Amino acid sequence: MDQLPRYRSGDRQVDETIQALIEQAGGTHDDDLVFEMIVSALRLGREQDNRGDLKLVNSALKELRHSMSVFSSYRDTRKLSIFGSARTPTDHPNYQAAVDLGAAIAAQGWMVITGGGPGIMAAGVEGAGSEDSFGVGISLPFEEKAAPAIADDPKLINFKYFFTRKLTFMKESHGYALLPGGFGTMDESFELLTLLQTGKTYPAPVVLLDAPGDTYWRGWLEFVNDQLLSDGLISGDDLSFVRLTDSVEEAVDEICGFYTNYHSMRFVGRRLVIRLQHELQPAALERLNDDFSDIVRAGSIESIAATDSEIRDRDEVELPRIALEFNRRDYARLRELINAVNGRS
Repeated sequence: MDQLPRYRSGDRQVDETIQALIEQAGGTHDDDLVFEMIVSALRLGREQDNRGDLKLVNSALKELRHSMSVFSSYRDTRKLSIFGSARTPTDHPNYQAAVDLGAAIAAQGWMVITGGGPGIMAAGVEGAGSEDSFGVGISLPFEEKAAPAIADDPKLINFKYFFTRKLTFMKESHGYALLPGGFGTMDESFELLTLLQTGKTYPAPVVLLDAPGDTYWRGWLEFVNDQLLSDGLISGDDLSFVRLTDSVEEAVDEICGFYTNYHSMRFVGRRLVIRLQHELQPAALERLNDDFSDIVRAGSIESIAATDSEIRDRDEVELPRIALEFNRRDYARLRELINAVNGRS
């Protein structure tokens, strides 16, 4: 660490001691961020006299550290989160749909993340197999224990807090499949759509999967259309965030197809950088500019080389990319742009 980060304790001697501690511990890949986290902990200890608040922050940090450690060995494998009811019996068609989905997505080289419990969660693990499954559980006094298939697996993580559990789901997932469920599933579905709509999580495929003959998600979509869309509480474009189907084959095609060419994205300064599997031809880039000029605040959508920030962060620098000054408002239209990049519009 050549110099102290800008975010400091306010005491030069303390800052130097923190820096020396990091160096004594052998350093890290990101000493500056570790320095700031230690400063935050010290500041919190000084400023907060409520022990309960300190315990909350301490537990949350430990939970997140552990979950990131568990997932770290699987960073290069895409993962599908499967949500649905813990109460679905094993002989229900929705249970079999989740089994089939888990098996089909694992056959594509993906892993699955479930809540680790019974019902739809157990079905997803059963289909994918425990070796290709993560359990992201929540400790509740009245809930059943983890599904037997994953109960003793090191990839099962039990959280104390819903917010750290939800953050892990969103941070580690590359796609989402929602099957019928109760309040918890509704909470997860609406929070996920809120995060996508507001750009607080990166775009990802979302499938609403019913078993053949079931009308759960069709009824949900009717409610959204009749009560939210008709009153202008959402826009028509917002429905592009989801794909409703009763076919596991169509669900897997929607999920995997999202990554036909799209790879990932990040903001660099005022521009949104979209990393691709394959470089866009000039004609395809021209079509993007024609079709999506409404979400470009200034300039145009253009092919670029890796930015200095991406190179410094070792962030997918080998991939081709395009960039635009995105208006940071129309995330549903951005989702449609990704469809166009994938040739699936």
